[in-house]
Order: sequence, then C-alpha cells, then structure tokens
Amino acid sequence: MAAAVRLAATLPLQAIGSGGSLTAAHALSYLHQHLAGRLATVSTPLEAVSEPLGGLSHWLISAGGRNVDIIAAAKTLLLREPRQVTAICGRLDSPLAEVCRTHAYSDLLVFPPPAGKDGFLATNSLLGFVALLTRAYTLEFADGELWDHCADVVDGLLSSKAATVSAWQEETAGLWSRDTTLVIHGPTTKVGAIDLESKFTEAALGNLQIADYRNFAHGRHHWLAKRGDTSGILAIVSDDDRDLADRTLELIPDNIPIARIDVPGRPAAAMLSSLVAALRITQWVGVARGIDPGRPGVPDFGRRLYNLPFPRPRRKATPVKLSAREHAAISRKAGKPVSSMNSEELQSWKTACAAFRANLEGKDFSAVCFDYDGTLVDTRHRFQLPTDRVKEAMVRLLDAGGRIAIATGRGVSVGRDLRDTLPERYWSGVLVGYYNGAELATLAETSAPDRTAACCTELAPLAFALRQHPELVQWAKQTDRPFQITLETEGAVPEGRLWDVAHQIIGGTGARGVKVTRSSHSIDIVAASVSKLNVVERLRREIGGSILAIGDRGRWPGNDHELLDSVDSLSVDETSVDPARCWNLASGGQRGVEATLEYLGLLVPQDRQLRLKSGAFS
Repeated sequence: MAAAVRLAATLPLQAIGSGGSLTAAHALSYLHQHLAGRLATVSTPLEAVSEPLGGLSHWLISAGGRNVDIIAAAKTLLLREPRQVTAICGRLDSPLAEVCRTHAYSDLLVFPPPAGKDGFLATNSLLGFVALLTRAYTLEFADGELWDHCADVVDGLLSSKAATVSAWQEETAGLWSRDTTLVIHGPTTKVGAIDLESKFTEAALGNLQIADYRNFAHGRHHWLAKRGDTSGILAIVSDDDRDLADRTLELIPDNIPIARIDVPGRPAAAMLSSLVAALRITQWVGVARGIDPGRPGVPDFGRRLYNLPFPRPRRKATPVKLSAREHAAISRKAGKPVSSMNSEELQSWKTACAAFRANLEGKDFSAVCFDYDGTLVDTRHRFQLPTDRVKEAMVRLLDAGGRIAIATGRGVSVGRDLRDTLPERYWSGVLVGYYNGAELATLAETSAPDRTAACCTELAPLAFALRQHPELVQWAKQTDRPFQITLETEGAVPEGRLWDVAHQIIGGTGARGVKVTRSSHSIDIVAASVSKLNVVERLRREIGGSILAIGDRGRWPGNDHELLDSVDSLSVDETSVDPARCWNLASGGQRGVEATLEYLGLLVPQDRQLRLKSGAFS
C-alpha cells in the first residue's frame, strides 16, 4: 500500500466506492489532498466510467469485492490503461481481485478484516480500511509520530465507556425525538458527516442533511426557518474549525436543539475520530428508534436493484472500422481516445498501424534485444527475479537457436539476477549492455560491469555539481558510474521535478554532449557515446540479420526512446510519436511484462531465426 500511495502522490486521484465504501473513498480523497498535496475527487462506479479521464490515479474500494458496480468499473478502467489502477478489498478470492489479477499492471491490495465477516453496514472493514489508508499516508508524507498520535486518539474512542464517547452520547440524546437532523461539519470532519448520511439512509434511521459550516450559510439554514419544530442540529467540531463552529452555532435560534460533538486530535486524527463518532451515533439513534442498523432487513425489490446489471459503457461509433487491437494501439500511439478523432485523422493512424504491422509480421529476426525494468520484470518488483513464465519464454527462444540481449540502465544486479534465472549453458550467448549500453558483456563474464572506476572526465564536474545541490541532497539518491550518473527520488517527488532540477544543473555547469533519459524509476545522465543501440550494433557485427527491440519507455525522453525509435521494435507501454516506429500492439488492458509475454508467444523459432507469425497482430 505504501508503494501504491507513493505512485499515486505524483498524480491527481479518483477515489471510487459505493455504499459504505463511498465513505472510505472520501477519506482517501481527504488524505490525498491534505497530506500528498494533490487534487482528489470522489466518484461512484457509474460516475467513474462515464468519461474517459486521463492523467489520474484510480483507486477502487470494496470490502467484499463482489458488487456488480465495482467489478464493472474495474474492468472498464483497466481496459483504458491509466497510469495507475489500485483496488483495495478484503477478500483474495473476490471477483474484484480476480479481475485485477488478469491485468497485472494494477495494484491489488487485499486486507482481510481481522474481525471477520461484517454486517449490513460493513462497519469493521470501513474503519479498518480508513485506518490503513491513514497509516499509509501519514507514514509516507509526515512521520511516525503523526501515525502514533492518530492511533492513540482513536484507541481512546473505541471503548463505549470512554469519557469522550459518554459525553457524545449524552450530548446527542436530545436530537432523536426530532424527525430531521442537520449535520454541519468542517473539511476535517466531512468523512464523519458523509458516513452518517449513508448510515441514516441505508438503515432508514431518519432524515439527515449535511453541509459544511459555510455552505450551511448559503440557504441551507432556510430549512430551519420553515421546519425548525421537527429538526435538530448535530455539529461535528475539530480544532481546525472550532472558532467558525462557535460563531455559526451562536446564530442558531434557541428553539432548535443543538448537539455538539468535539472530536480530538490533529487533522488526520480528527478525520478518523469523526468516523468513529459517526459509527457510535448510528448505534445510539438505532437504539432510540428501535432499529438495528446492522440488520435493517432488505426488501425483495432492494435485492433486485442491487443485482441489476451495470450498464455497459457505450463505445462511441468510429468513422473508420477498427479491430479491438487497432483501437487500443491507435489510442496509445495518438495519446488520446479514438472517439475524439475525425475520419481523416483516424484513417491516417490506421494506415500507419497497418504499415508497421506489415513490416514486422512474417519477418525473421536473428535476435531480440530487451529492456529490463518494466519489460522483463515489473518495475514494482524490479529487484526480484524474472517470473517463471518469463524464464520459460526466454529459454524457449534460446533453445531454438535465437539470441537474446538485454539493454538496461542498471548494473551488476541485472547480471546477477539473470544468472540466477537462466541455466549456465546459455550465459555465453546472452549479451548485456549495462548502464544504458556503456559497458557490454555476456552473462558468462561475471566480473562485469566495472564498479570501481570513477566518473569519466565528461561527467565528473556534473556529478560534483549535482551532489552540491541543496534540493537533491534532501530527496534524491545519486549513483556515479564511469559513464553514467543515476538520480533516484526518495519519497513521492514528481518525476518532472527531478528532471527540471537535473537540466538546470546541466545548463549551469555548461556540460556538453551529455544525454539525459528517464526510466520508470530514475533519471540517467550518460556520456555522449553511451546508447542502448550499442547493444544492437554489437549483435549486428556478431550475427547480422534483423534485431527486434522490446522496451517500455519508447516516448522521449524515456530511456528506451533511442532504441525503439531506431530499429524494428515493439513497446510494452509508452510509444514514440513517430507513426512509422515504436508501436504498442499488445491486447487492450495489458502492459509491461504481460505485454512482453504476449509478444514472445507470437515469435516462432524457425531455422535458428525468430519469426513473428503472419497475422500475429490482426
């Protein structure tokens, strides 16, 4: 979860849930804005699929992972291939988890509730999920002390005999004789108000309206002027809005009963406390009105409504007929939905796609040159060995007499992991270009790459300047190699910020001829002679023939751009803007290692060559 939160913090976020999980979505939205400093929005599944919004991190929350709405939303979003789709649920065997497993690029976070199966209102899983999210965000963007504070505050509210809880119960007792409750709140305590509205409605506990303190002033108060005799006010007050709450409540007419719930703690703790207060209040009003909120009874028409099929998203008709693969490929290449294109533009892309496919399909390749991170291993698990499926696919090609090469921005760890993956009999035939092609060696050359030499004269002044920059000292890790400087962010720093700072320093030092590229996790600054194409040139000298390159960062300034935009190539993620090169032809909803495996499954060994099947991408 911490890793998923770290990636999400570089993007605006859409939090998606239904029913009680909508409360958790509001909590996630609050945490993302309050602690990560990024815009967040809350959507139901129906809203989430209504428009193909780009540039977002999408988080789906469902305790059971079984309802038709969240599953349909997951399927739709995953086919759109946004930068991040994360699902939080409580069951590993749920349909939601199964959908995510078929799209391996998604982040599936499963946390079975320790209290076991929930009741109608999913109380325990709701509080558990919100606590987990609060813990992840506070530890990532604040410090351990803030999470300890949150845990201490909430722990003091979990006993029904706690002094604060007893005070809440006494304060609210006078409200339940009134038909309507108006809940007013601040930004910190909105989650509690949202949950009360959900509980009151789902369990039919009574009429309830919610508004923040200032929105209440914009006409919402008129309800009290006309229906004050049957209404009461519940104010949820935190330290952040205490003064505004005091001044607001002072202006309420004397005949309107007011219950004031003071929630303790700093903002993140107050948010959690407001949720605990909502759960307590739900219990008390249920007792007062003779309704068990956990077992309110579900009518037959309610069950039928719950199981009503989710409407299928309508794919807008395109002026040019496309196959499903063409639809996905063109959308990736053009960087926008196919539905937004006119017939002339779409036909142009279709023609370019067909020409690219025609060049590759049925062609013989003497070798395949792979990027490593994001292509052969998932970037989220890049220090783990390639999976058994990847190993089997590579061995199949090697057994047929094909050659394999790796072009990676990393060093000794890649060689070590590949030797741990592939049997030793293949090592002498596997070429590795370490540090973006700065040093070439076979796997059998176990002393490579050289880790002892200092930065070359071309990079040494720049390496020194980077180490002196006060901002990079705070949140970047720098590794110097003979022909490469690698910068990695530590924490949730936008990749663009690292890029901007690096270029500013390069310009300031007057460094000439250096190249700067991005990978999925770092920025590499390399000497002018360094290129992943060095690996391809070495293969051509040794064995000749055509070389197929496969990588994930084909869009400039990605560290595979030069490789994938210069030879026969396939991308498993980002593509270049050149319509003649570097397409991603994987099935819709797949990227990364899964796309690599799909491509390798289409390569047929033949006479010590590797041929892409005719019609492979139809």
